[in-house]
Amino acid sequence: MAATHTSPRIAPAADDLLSLANARVMADDTCILDLPALTLHGGENTAILGANGSGKSTLVKLITRQIYPLYGGTVRIFGQDNWNVFDLRKLLGIVSSTMQLDFDAEPPLEVLDCVVSGFFASRGLWAHQDYTQEMVDVSRAAIEEVGATHLIGRSIASLSTGEARRILIARALAHRPRALLLDEPCAGLDPAARHHFLDMLRAVARGGTTLLLITHHIEEILPEISRIVMLREGRVEQDGDKETLLTGDALTRLFGLPIEVTPRGEWFHADIVD
Repeated sequence: MAATHTSPRIAPAADDLLSLANARVMADDTCILDLPALTLHGGENTAILGANGSGKSTLVKLITRQIYPLYGGTVRIFGQDNWNVFDLRKLLGIVSSTMQLDFDAEPPLEVLDCVVSGFFASRGLWAHQDYTQEMVDVSRAAIEEVGATHLIGRSIASLSTGEARRILIARALAHRPRALLLDEPCAGLDPAARHHFLDMLRAVARGGTTLLLITHHIEEILPEISRIVMLREGRVEQDGDKETLLTGDALTRLFGLPIEVTPRGEWFHADIVD
């Protein structure tokens, strides 16, 4: 079993994206996440891989400050354990398939307004918000970066799932965050939209933004991702480099089904073996 990157750190470095120690989360009387030690480094693109119910969503909620570990556990992001959530969002952009539902709702929200409103962590722009021309210019640049300038002027609700997901990436990138947390970002995308969306994420990674991808599909693990952390039943099953862990044996243990892995160029593909 690979077990790199998991030794406890007494003094997390400021450039660590995430450092957990004795992080346990309970639901009723059941421990749903138990991470004695886990450190993710800035500049190291990582995928958190696991089946439904493995603890991925709970880990995301820890990182985004929606929940907290039991007493005695620590969650440090960029070397700091106390954050104003609005300040954290400037350094850690968050994109998930569920976020889109908030922006599809009434009243209609225009694309550029959606991205600019990310500076205020609000849905749209309001009269009391003092936004600047610089914010607008930076937002336009972020929309251009994800190849979506042609969508400016349209409402989020009128976009396809893939187009809307690009705008959410632009909203996160407008802050020039140090890292992007991508929680099942390809959910709901058709094959063509997923292909184009992943290509766009590759460009973001090559631009220097650290990616933390949460997924249960190995086909979505970008070539730029070098490290895999496998979660099973709320614990780290394995943790190491991509080439070592994306194997049939490792994935069979992780998902509990016989799986065969086939490298396809820089990507990996998994099939369940009958």
